[in-house]
Amino acid sequence: MPSNQNPLGALPARFRRQRLLIIGCGDVGLRVARSLGAGGPRPRVLALTSSPARVPQLRAAGVMPLVGNLDDAASLARLAGLATRVLHLAPPPGEGAVGPRWWLDRRSTALVRVLRRRALPQALVYASTSGVYGDCAGEWVAESRPVAPATPRAQRRVNAERAVRHLGRAGVRASILRVPGIYAPDREGGTPEARLRRGTPVLAAPDDVYTNHIHADDLARACVAALWRGRPQRAYNVADDSQLKMGDYFDLAANLYGLPRPPRVARSLAQQQLPLSLLSFMGESRRLVTTRMARELRLRLRYPTVREGLQRG
Repeated sequence: MPSNQNPLGALPARFRRQRLLIIGCGDVGLRVARSLGAGGPRPRVLALTSSPARVPQLRAAGVMPLVGNLDDAASLARLAGLATRVLHLAPPPGEGAVGPRWWLDRRSTALVRVLRRRALPQALVYASTSGVYGDCAGEWVAESRPVAPATPRAQRRVNAERAVRHLGRAGVRASILRVPGIYAPDREGGTPEARLRRGTPVLAAPDDVYTNHIHADDLARACVAALWRGRPQRAYNVADDSQLKMGDYFDLAANLYGLPRPPRVARSLAQQQLPLSLLSFMGESRRLVTTRMARELRLRLRYPTVREGLQRG
């Protein structure tokens, strides 16, 4: 192809290699980095980190660290035009975010602004949350369902999705992954074991809610699939095939670990005994439809249920 038809063709060979920028390169980001190149040429992987102490860990994983902070827009200038693909895994500001526009994800807005300054990336994937749907009373939920965020955290995620879609309208192939609870035995806090040992109660069967899960390795594979196969301006539910209520999930884990099952309490008692952060998850019930993930991303899960994921490690 002549160089005037290929934006990368006129550049030196070292710049024609795909360059993936990971924003928020924690556990899932490192799994993405490790998985790249298994079936073809490995792109150059770069990662933004706000912690200089993480630089050695990123380098050991074959990732080029870039020190910057999404809360400091001036520190992001070097990201403009740097990557051909971007994976945005950074969460919005936490529950301490205050002010008249508390529902904004200023981090995503800052990232989108800097990416627009020079040559746009070919693709951007944003890992959002299934919490944007709010409580669906246990119904099956497809991506076409209107969002109805019920918590400040989910409202900021909706704002981030809008920022990503805005970048998509500028010509970037932008995809959004709506992600439920992430688990993995080799992930910090990635199994229910610690909670089971504390004896934290779960809801009684009449009050229980459906919950959704995805193994961290399968989420990493979904991220890679979306970076190369995701359709423009498309949202994807990313979840396994488990159809469990929360209490049943903890009962299953207790059986696998040989631990006592957690006590069951009515919702009225749970409101007195459990922190608000945990109660918020117990107030929403939905089952995610993942047809798009299977058909469009062509993702076949390695851990199709939590039983397999918790057993295999």
